[in-house]
Amino acid sequence: MTAGDALGAALAAEDAAIYAYGVLGVHLQSDDEKSDAHTAETAHRQRRNYVITRLDQLKLKPPATPAGYDLPFPVTDRDSALKLAIHIEDGVAQAWRPVLPVTESTDRTTALSAMTDAAVRATKWRRRASADPLTLPFPGRAG
Repeated sequence: MTAGDALGAALAAEDAAIYAYGVLGVHLQSDDEKSDAHTAETAHRQRRNYVITRLDQLKLKPPATPAGYDLPFPVTDRDSALKLAIHIEDGVAQAWRPVLPVTESTDRTTALSAMTDAAVRATKWRRRASADPLTLPFPGRAG
């Protein structure tokens, strides 16, 4: 996998996360949950913008962003919204992990930070959902 391919996959995950937070945010109940969702969406937008800029610097065209996404399950209430938040953050961590071995310097630092941030957010959402286990042993690893 090339750095461009890995960054493109990370960009797709960030776009999906932005979409997901738009869907799940309306089902959260407390002001703290809504604030955390807004903060997460903002972080994903910043990472998306970083990747778009970086791909441009590398003279690579970013993958097209779909007009919409098929969610992995219906989001109709707080419980399913929390489940989606966990799912999307785990997916973002998984998308950034392959960026690590094919990049260096700022790109690698950004990938590690993105992966770590997603794992921390997933843990916070798991805590709110009373999910077990609370953390994953290897964030970013599929399965």
